[in-house]
Amino acid sequence: MWTCKNLWKKLAPLARSSSTLCRQNARGVVLNNDRRLPLVPQAHMSSGTPGSGGDNNLYYLLVGATCVGGGFYAYRTIKGDKERYQERINEIASRPNKVVPEQPITEAPGEQAAETPQAPEPVVGPAPEESVGTPDADPVVDSEAALVARSVSEEAVEQPSEPTLSEPSVEPSPVEVTEEPPASVVESEPTPVAESLPAETAEPQTETESETESAAEPATVAPAEVPAPTPVEFPSHAPYLLIGGGTASFAAARSIRARDPGARVLIITDEPDLPYMRPPLSKELWFSDDPSVVDTLRFKQWNGKERSIYFQPPSFYVSPQDLEKVENGGVAVLTGKKVVHMDVRGNKVTLSDNTEISYDKCLIATGGVPRNLQVIERAGEEVTKRTTLFRKVEDFKALDKVSRDTKSITIIGGGFLGSELACALGRRSADSDLEVIQMFPEKGNMGKVLPEYLSNWTTAKVKSEGVTIITEALVKAVSFKDGKVEIKLKDGRVVKTDHIVAAVGLEPSVELAKSAGLEVDSDFGGFRVNAELQARSNIWVAGDAACFYDIRLGRRRVEHHDHAVVSGRLAGENMTGANKPYWHQSMFWSDLGPDVGYEAIGIVDSSLPTVGVFAKATAKDTPKAATEKSGTGIRSESETEGTASSPVASSTPEPPPVPEQKDNYGKGVIFYLRDKVVVGIILWNVFNRMPVARKIIKDGEEHADLNEVAKLFNIHED
Repeated sequence: MWTCKNLWKKLAPLARSSSTLCRQNARGVVLNNDRRLPLVPQAHMSSGTPGSGGDNNLYYLLVGATCVGGGFYAYRTIKGDKERYQERINEIASRPNKVVPEQPITEAPGEQAAETPQAPEPVVGPAPEESVGTPDADPVVDSEAALVARSVSEEAVEQPSEPTLSEPSVEPSPVEVTEEPPASVVESEPTPVAESLPAETAEPQTETESETESAAEPATVAPAEVPAPTPVEFPSHAPYLLIGGGTASFAAARSIRARDPGARVLIITDEPDLPYMRPPLSKELWFSDDPSVVDTLRFKQWNGKERSIYFQPPSFYVSPQDLEKVENGGVAVLTGKKVVHMDVRGNKVTLSDNTEISYDKCLIATGGVPRNLQVIERAGEEVTKRTTLFRKVEDFKALDKVSRDTKSITIIGGGFLGSELACALGRRSADSDLEVIQMFPEKGNMGKVLPEYLSNWTTAKVKSEGVTIITEALVKAVSFKDGKVEIKLKDGRVVKTDHIVAAVGLEPSVELAKSAGLEVDSDFGGFRVNAELQARSNIWVAGDAACFYDIRLGRRRVEHHDHAVVSGRLAGENMTGANKPYWHQSMFWSDLGPDVGYEAIGIVDSSLPTVGVFAKATAKDTPKAATEKSGTGIRSESETEGTASSPVASSTPEPPPVPEQKDNYGKGVIFYLRDKVVVGIILWNVFNRMPVARKIIKDGEEHADLNEVAKLFNIHED
C-alpha cells in the first residue's frame, strides 16, 4: 500500500498538468470557431495533498486490492503447480510396484551398470538394446530421471510374454533401479505371463552372476505373484459385447456380422459350452438310439436327419485372445465367466474374477434360471442333491444318468417342460424298471394353456406312455427318509421316489439391473425395453429376460425359442444402427413324442374363451411328417421367414360339419378370444401354417364365424 502511495505522489503532478493542458486546448478551439462546446459534468481530480481527498483514498483502495489479489493468485498458482509436480513424481516412483508384468526387457541389461556405474555399455544382455537405466554423473538427479524413463517405457512398450521383476520400493540410488532386469533378460523363452512369472520366482538362483544380489532381496518376489494369476486370455475391449451364451446371443452375433462383416463380437457365458439350442434337451435327445448321445449331443430329428445341438462348430469362432488381431473380425466366446457388475456410464462390465471389459454396444441376453419349490429348498441337503432343475446341457446329462441308475423319478409340474420330460422318460421306462410319476396342481397336463377338453386328452396321451399322473397335487412338504424322498401333498397323499425333477417355471435373470440402473417390470419380470428392445443408451435386451411392448397384445415377456431367435436378430440389427421396432409375433411349439405336437402363437391362456375346430388326422399330421416335409426339426427357423396374405375364405366347397371328437382330437385349430378378438392360436397337429396365424392376430379383427377362418389352415384337406 505504501508503494502505491509513493507512486501516486510522482504521478499526481503529471495528471494535473495534463488536465490543465486539455482545458486550455478546448478553450482555444471554442475561440477559433466562435461557438461554445456543450458543457458536460467533468470529473475533477483532486490536487490536494496525498491522503487529504476522498478520491485519492478510492484510488488507493482499488490499486492496493488489485496488487494484493494478483499476489495471492500467483502464490496459489505456484503452490498448486508444486503440489501437482510432487504428486506426479510420487506416482512415477510407485509404478514399479503396480505394473510389474508389463515392464519391458529393454529396461537395461544392467548387471554391469550396477557394478561399474560409469560404464556406458552393458556387459550382460541378450540384445544390444539401449539401457534406460544407465546412470550419469549425479546419482540423486539420476534416480528421478530413471523413474521417468521407466514410466515412459512402460507405457510405450508392452511385452507381456517376457515380464521382469522390479524393485518394490524405489531407492534414490540408480544402482538399485538397474539391479533387477538381468533376472528377466536371460529368460529367452517366449512363454506366457502366467508361466514365466512362476519360473522366475521359483528359480532366481539360475539367472546370471547377480543371482546372489537378487536372492538377497526376497521382497521382489512377493509383488510379482500378485498379477501372475491374471493371464491375458481375452481382450480388454469389445466393440460388441453380448452377455449370455444362449440362442438370443448367437442370433444377435450372426445378425451383427451380417450387417457389419468386420465386426468384433465377444460373447460371455457362465456355461462351459458354446452357444447351443435348448429345445432338443427335452425332446429329440431322449428318443435317440445312439448310446453315446450324452457325449456327442448329436441326435436324429423327427425327419431322420442328424444334427448337433450346437449352432456352429468350434472352428466357426475365433479365440478371445485373437479377437482384436483378426483382420476381418469375428465372433469369440468367453466360457465359464459371469458378468457380475455393469458400469453403464463407463461402458464396461466386471466379471466374477474382477476382470473388467469395456464395450461400445452391449446386449443383455442372460435368459433365466429354473424356479424351485420353497419346500424343496427347505428340505435339506439330502433332498436338494436328489433334485434336478432342468435347463442346461449338464442337467440333461445328469438326468440321463439318474434315469439309468434309479428306480423312480417324480416330475413336479404339468407345463411344457414337465409334460415333455414325462413323455420322454415314460418312453424309456418301457425298456427298464423305471417308474415315472408326474404331479401338478391343475386337472390335466398343460391345464394353464389348453382348454379343459384338450388338456384331458393330453393327460390320457401322457398316461399311455407309461407315466403315472397325479392331478390336483399341491406339495406341502418334502423330506428324506429311509433312502427315499418323501413328498407329502396337502390332501394327505404321500409319494415316495428316488429323484425329483422340478419343472415349475423360469425366473428371468435380472441381477445386473441394480448395478446398471435398469428397470425391471413388476408384473412380468425381466428388463423393460422400448420398441427397439433398448433398455438404455448402448444397451439392448433380448430373449427370455426382455419385457417388451407388443403393439397388439400389450406388454409381454416370452420364454420360447422362436422369440429368442427373432428378438436376438432384431437387437443385433439395432446395435448396428437399424432402429427397427419389434413387431414380430413369436411362436412356440411342443412335441409329446414324434406323433403329437402343436404350435402356438399369441396369448394362449386356458382362462380365456376358446373356439376349437377339429378334423380327422392323417398320417402326415404328425411332428415327424412335418419335419420331413420342411427339412428341419427346429420349426421356427424355417417358418419365421414365411409370409401370409390377408385371410380370404377358401373357394373350395365347404365340407360337411365335423362331428365332435370326443375321444380323439386328430388335428385342429384353437382360437383364444379377448373382447371377441383373436389374441392367440394353437395349431394342433397342423404344421407350416404359422404365417397365416400370425396374420390373423396382427389384423386384430372380429370374426363372426371362426369356422370360416379355420379353413385358411386347410385342416379339412386329406
